[in-house]
Amino acid sequence: MNIFPTNPVQIRRRRGKVQDTHITLAHGSGGKAMRDLIDDIFVNTFNNPILSQLEDQASFNLATLMQQGDRLAFTTDSYVVDPLFFPGGDIGELAINGTVNDLAVSGAKPLYLTCSVILEEGLAVETLRRVAQNMQAAAKKAGVQIVTGDTKVVHRGAVDKLFINTSGIGVIPPGVNISAHNLQPGDAVIINGELGNHGTAILIARGELALETNLESDCQPLNSLVESILKVCPQIHAMRDATRGGLATVVNEFALSSNMGIRLDDQSIPIREEVKGVCEILGLDPLYLANEGKLVVVVGRENTETVLSAMKSHPAGKDACVIGEVLPSPPGVVLLKTAFGAERILDMLVGEQLPRIC
Repeated sequence: MNIFPTNPVQIRRRRGKVQDTHITLAHGSGGKAMRDLIDDIFVNTFNNPILSQLEDQASFNLATLMQQGDRLAFTTDSYVVDPLFFPGGDIGELAINGTVNDLAVSGAKPLYLTCSVILEEGLAVETLRRVAQNMQAAAKKAGVQIVTGDTKVVHRGAVDKLFINTSGIGVIPPGVNISAHNLQPGDAVIINGELGNHGTAILIARGELALETNLESDCQPLNSLVESILKVCPQIHAMRDATRGGLATVVNEFALSSNMGIRLDDQSIPIREEVKGVCEILGLDPLYLANEGKLVVVVGRENTETVLSAMKSHPAGKDACVIGEVLPSPPGVVLLKTAFGAERILDMLVGEQLPRIC
């Protein structure tokens, strides 16, 4: 009698389980310890049919993808935030939401993500498990799947606890052409809420300052908000999430790419008093602080109210407001109108205000 299934699909491999409490170099050796780590922490947590195949790559049906759009969007990013856990999120949520948002601002529907981790020898296994569980929760919320990845372990001190790289693919529907080159004079510049919360929350979480606040990171997926915007106005001119370098960097990139001028109204930009207070103490500018859930949208004047209304009806855009406009000149320059009615040039960030904020 043949006791083995004749159909390979029927074979269900028994998954391993991590026996150690901390990461060792053996967990990156390619042997049983590594396989048990991948099974226990990642395969069980991210469980989906594509990942469970455990091939060296994930494969997709092109016909199915083409039913959702006519172009593929692809992005990658690495996350080295310190500390790993902070008010409002952690490195795992950050990795998922950051990559989802980079796809979403192109107008794409995010679908599949990768997860590659670099682990420091001595990292607590339960810390890694908690990060993976939060990644899966964030992926489920964003409606994406983590389908392949990689694990490396380095000697103690060669990396700070845990670094994550995520790549993602999504599909852009027909008729959507979002690019900074599309800016036109009279376009409105819109933001979906308060600026600087993430950068400030990270700074305080490091415990280097004797400050207490209930401020949390704005870490969140923006793809659902983008879908709501494109549903009422597919003709969005430009869109970008204001992460490192903050709002000031994004609008400068828009101005340089389009060779247009942009004027922002300082009084219209929403910033919490706690953020302003921390910035005043440390000599920082909140317009350069990192965000992880803020979207800068540039839209034609005729569609401004329609887009603004759609954003306000979504939880991630309830505080959306117009903060500026596109000008024909000075080309490539961003101006900031101050509370006193004067204007000053708002340059791109030089240097780094806060390192390792994402």
